[in-house]
Amino acid sequence: MLCQECSEKQATLHFTKIVNGEKTEFHICESCAREKGEGIPGTTGGFSIHSLLSGLLDFEKSNASGLGPKPQTVRCDNCGLTYTQFSKIGRFGCSECYDHFAERLNPLFKRVHGNTVHVGKIPKRSGGRIQSKREVEMLKQKLHQHIEQEEFEKAAGIRDRIRELERNIMES
Repeated sequence: MLCQECSEKQATLHFTKIVNGEKTEFHICESCAREKGEGIPGTTGGFSIHSLLSGLLDFEKSNASGLGPKPQTVRCDNCGLTYTQFSKIGRFGCSECYDHFAERLNPLFKRVHGNTVHVGKIPKRSGGRIQSKREVEMLKQKLHQHIEQEEFEKAAGIRDRIRELERNIMES
């Protein structure tokens, strides 16, 4: 599909805008997107991808709810970037920013992706072993919860299930 702006290059960015139930699609190439300043076509006020990320970060609300220190005080020790700066520019300063901002990022990842750990897809034919390992990890978490709550009968049942699954994993 050709770019709707220049009609010369292949469209690589595809945006869908829904306003009042009316769906509009935009297909543009990277060059045209760069010329437009990484903005989403068809929106007023130059709404950029970084603005979208800033809205998802929603740092004022999370700070108002008492989630950790104030955003300005959370700073990467390696590059000096503050959480407030990150929320405005939408990019990290270095790879260590992930660790320094983890407390605030995990709720964001949970909200956007539904989980904080990437699980991916598992092939149906050869994925049995992987699924068993995941089930063992999940059961180990449940086991620790039952032990902490002093529910030892339930913990023993889960322990036995873990042993059975681990035996099956070793055999396959």
